[in-house]
Amino acid sequence: MSRIGRMPITVPAGVQVDINGTDVSVKGPKGQLARTFSDVVTIELKEGHILVQRSSDEPMIRALHGTTRAVIQNMVTGVSTGFTKFLEIDGVGYRAEMDGPKLVLYLGFSHPVIVEPPEGISFEVDTKTRQVKIHGYNVEVLGQLAADIRKIRPPEPYKGKGIHYLGERIRRKAGKAGKAKGGKK
Repeated sequence: MSRIGRMPITVPAGVQVDINGTDVSVKGPKGQLARTFSDVVTIELKEGHILVQRSSDEPMIRALHGTTRAVIQNMVTGVSTGFTKFLEIDGVGYRAEMDGPKLVLYLGFSHPVIVEPPEGISFEVDTKTRQVKIHGYNVEVLGQLAADIRKIRPPEPYKGKGIHYLGERIRRKAGKAGKAKGGKK
């Protein structure tokens, strides 16, 4: 039995869950999410807990068991408390600022890069530490948006300039070997 799949999901106060066969709809203070899952797992609501059970022990069904439970847990957590991702901007002259709900990035290009937030996502910029906070209730959209923003100017390996996740370790490379010895003679 899957260790993740067999754990019940506790539904917090203020969150409403509707299960109709394989369709799961979750509504909370942050927003509303709905998803259809595979019919090889059964999803039921009992006494404030969501239970996910599988029909057999085939490897594919076992994989779907844990995944289904994790996705439903992320839906419940998202509509009740939400998720946050942090990005850091490193580099001389690189910065971010807000223009209403839009994020404007100055990353050494000839033009600023403007990022429009999808529905349910909001940005917050700390200009002193050059950090960008991305808030949202859908963890999949949030993670993809953070990856897309990082992809605009990924950190380069020589000086570490670019956009990276908070706490991400960047593999660094040594510079030119001739520079340390003084070059040609």
